[in-house]
Amino acid sequence: MEAYNLVSFSGIFILLGCAWLMSADRKNMNWRVIAWGIGLQMLFALFIFVVPAGAKAFLFINDVVVKLLDSAGAGTRFVFGRLALSPGAANEAGETSLGFILAFQAFPTIVFFSALVSILYFLNIMPKLIKGFAYIFTKLMKVSGAESLCAASNIFVGVESAITVKPYLNDMTNSELCTVLTAGMATVASNVLAFYVFTLQNQFPTIAGHLISASFLSAPAALVMSKIILPESDAPKTLGETIPPHYEKETNLFEAIINGANSGIRLIVGIIALLLAVLGLVALVDLFLGGVGWRLNSMLGIYVDWTLKGLLGYIFYPIVLVLGIPPADAGIIAKIIGERAIVTEVVAYQDLALVMGKNLLQHPRSAVITTYALCGFAHVASLSIFIGGVAALAPQKTRTLSQVGFRALLAATLACLLTACIAGTFFSKGSILLGV
Repeated sequence: MEAYNLVSFSGIFILLGCAWLMSADRKNMNWRVIAWGIGLQMLFALFIFVVPAGAKAFLFINDVVVKLLDSAGAGTRFVFGRLALSPGAANEAGETSLGFILAFQAFPTIVFFSALVSILYFLNIMPKLIKGFAYIFTKLMKVSGAESLCAASNIFVGVESAITVKPYLNDMTNSELCTVLTAGMATVASNVLAFYVFTLQNQFPTIAGHLISASFLSAPAALVMSKIILPESDAPKTLGETIPPHYEKETNLFEAIINGANSGIRLIVGIIALLLAVLGLVALVDLFLGGVGWRLNSMLGIYVDWTLKGLLGYIFYPIVLVLGIPPADAGIIAKIIGERAIVTEVVAYQDLALVMGKNLLQHPRSAVITTYALCGFAHVASLSIFIGGVAALAPQKTRTLSQVGFRALLAATLACLLTACIAGTFFSKGSILLGV
């Protein structure tokens, strides 16, 4: 084990300590949730990063996702033609790519994977997977069946995961609702995950496997951090029970495909609207900060980066060191991880791809750990999305959701960082999973 692996391992306990300090009830810790949550993460990471069979399974899944992306590209190229060609590619007519265009190359994959997930639901494959993981969480961690089911479904889907526990939302405790929000923001949906793969695939060939690994690791991490930040003080109705996922099944396969594709389109529109609004507002804030900062820098005779990204970089610098990022890369990575809190993981992953494309990172572990740290919807914009989505299913819980929302965002951020520490603990420089 290398020195940086030990740093990442130590970071696990530092993050748990930070969560405990910010807990709503420091005397009421569910040690079974914490122990089994960390244990499950350790076992999964050990299997993926160390056991040869696990590494082969990892690479197989990565190849499957890459082939699925190639299949998704067929429809994209037919609709958008030359605009859909990835950088360096050419079509049968001899036309070359015009460069990377987010809207025409990456976003369409969301539609394809949304339809694919809908098909898996219709064939009853997805509900069985979700129920299996929920059973493991419920029995080992002794949490409620409802929050286990929601955490398990978030491995595969996004905000719509709350639908799987719709019949139980009105009876949930504050801690359970916090877990529902945390699980949603600490993980990413499979259709959006495909978008991240497309963004980083050229710079990081095994990115698909790492992102899927992060999705599995973050589910127990969400349960751990949520139960530390807002411990259970009531008696959940489904405590220790295994409950079936609730979902509305389409009448036939074609309806499933249509509904899945339409939901993908709605998701794309939502992401575009979010990026347009957030990036515009960030530019406006940077304009103001730049003016104020220029005067302060002149008065003090020092240089401080007064952009939001720069300021967040300063805040997250000690955090990335705790994750096991080497100091030589810490400045760059701190800005990327920090900006996710404001401008979403979409921009952060694009910036990571840009940094890797320019070979600015000196250590290969930096890209891997950052990939895991960013794999989640833990940002301010998603908080309103998830609160609104869950509140639409349980209107009478709107006030409670708004009260626990910030704690859930904090827990989700810590869960993503915890997952990064787990990956950093087991990752080695000579790993066949590197692929960069």
